[in-house]
Amino acid sequence: MSFEEPFHITQEFDLYQNVSKWAHHGNHTGATSVQSMFYISIAITAIYGVIIVVGLIGNITLIKTLSSSKSMRNVPNLFMSSLAFGDLVLLVTCAPVDASRYLADEWLFGRVGCKLIPFIQLTSVGVSVFTLTALSADRYKAIVKPMDIQASNAPARIVLRAAVIWLFSMTLAVPEAVFSDLRSFSIHSTNETFITCAPYPHDGELHPKIHSMASFLIFYVIPLSVISVYYLFIARSLIRSAYNMPVEGNVHVRRQIESRKRLAKTVLVFVGLFAVCWLPCHVIYLNRSYHYSEVDTSMAHFIFTVGARILAFTNSCVNPFALYLLSKSFQKQFNKQLCCCCRALAKRSQSQRRNRNNTNMTSLRTTNHSVASLSFINGKHICQEDSVGESVRQTDRQTDRQTDRQVYQEERV
Repeated sequence: MSFEEPFHITQEFDLYQNVSKWAHHGNHTGATSVQSMFYISIAITAIYGVIIVVGLIGNITLIKTLSSSKSMRNVPNLFMSSLAFGDLVLLVTCAPVDASRYLADEWLFGRVGCKLIPFIQLTSVGVSVFTLTALSADRYKAIVKPMDIQASNAPARIVLRAAVIWLFSMTLAVPEAVFSDLRSFSIHSTNETFITCAPYPHDGELHPKIHSMASFLIFYVIPLSVISVYYLFIARSLIRSAYNMPVEGNVHVRRQIESRKRLAKTVLVFVGLFAVCWLPCHVIYLNRSYHYSEVDTSMAHFIFTVGARILAFTNSCVNPFALYLLSKSFQKQFNKQLCCCCRALAKRSQSQRRNRNNTNMTSLRTTNHSVASLSFINGKHICQEDSVGESVRQTDRQTDRQTDRQVYQEERV
C-alpha cells in the first residue's frame, strides 16, 4: 500500500523522516546536514541508553528493597512494586525500539513486533496510571475512612487488585495490537518507499482523531480526574482533623496522622510526575491528529517532539529516586541493603584474593616437587636432571645452602 505525501504514520517516525528531508533539501549543504542528523541521532540514542540503564537499576533496586523486609510489605509498597515492574517492562521492550527509530529509516522488528510493542507500551502506561489511581484510593481510605481499611487490606486481596489492574490494562491495549500493522508509503520527491508500523488504518482522518482522543481520555484525563477527587477529600479530611484535634492530643494518633500524610504526599508526587512526563506527548499527538494534512518539518518541532518522547520514558525511571527522597523507611531499608551488598562484595573480593594466593602456593609446591632428585653413588651425589633446567639450578642452590649450613655448624662446634 502506498501513501501520498504528507502522511503522519506514527507519533515520531514521520517527524524524523520530515527532518531528514529538511536536512537533505534545506538551505544547508547536504553533507553537513546529513552529518549533523547522524550526530543528533547518536545523541538521542545515548540519552535513551542512559534512561534504560538508570531505570533498570532503580526499579530492580526498588522491588528488591520492598520485598526483602516484612516490615515493607504493606499495601502501598505492593502497589509500588507492581508499578516498578510495569516500568521495567516498558524500559526493556519499548524504549530500545523507540530509540532505534532515530538510527534506522524503516521498522526493524517485523509484523509481530509491530503488534506486540504498541500493546506492551499501552499496557505499561495503563498499569502506571491505574496503579496510581489505586494508590490514591488506598490513601483516601486510610485517611478519610480508616475503619474500613483493615478489612480490605489482606495481602491476597492486594495482589488480586494488582492482577486486575494488569488484566484491565492488557484488555484496553488489545485494540492497539489488532489495528497496528506494517504500512508502506512513498515520497515522490525523492522516489523513496518506507515501511513503518502504524497504529491505525490510513484511509481517512477520522482514525487518528479517535485514537489520540481515546488514549488521552482513558490513559490520562479520566484517571487523573479520579485521583484529583480523591485528593480533594483527603485534603478536606486533613484540614478538619487539624482543627478538631486537641492541643494535648494523643501522641500515637498524631504520629499515625503524620505518617499517613507523608505517604499521601509521596503518592501525590508520583501522580504529579506521571502527569508532567506524559502531558507533552499527549498534546503533540492530539495536535498532529487534528492537523493531519499539515507537516511541520522545522527543527524546533522535531526537538520538541523528541523531548516529549524522552520525557515520557523518563517517567519510568524517576519513581525510585522520588521514593528514596520522600520515604524515610524506604531510605533506611535501601541503605541497609546497600551496606549488605558492599559487605558481600568485600568478602567476595577477599575470598578471590585468598584463592589466588592458595593457587600460587600450590603451583610453587608443585614446582618444588618436580626438582631433580639427588642420589648418592660411591660417596658422590649425581644430579638426575628433570625436564626443566630451572629446577636443576634451584637444586644446586639448595645444595650450596646445605653445605654452607654444615660448614657454619662445624665452625660453631
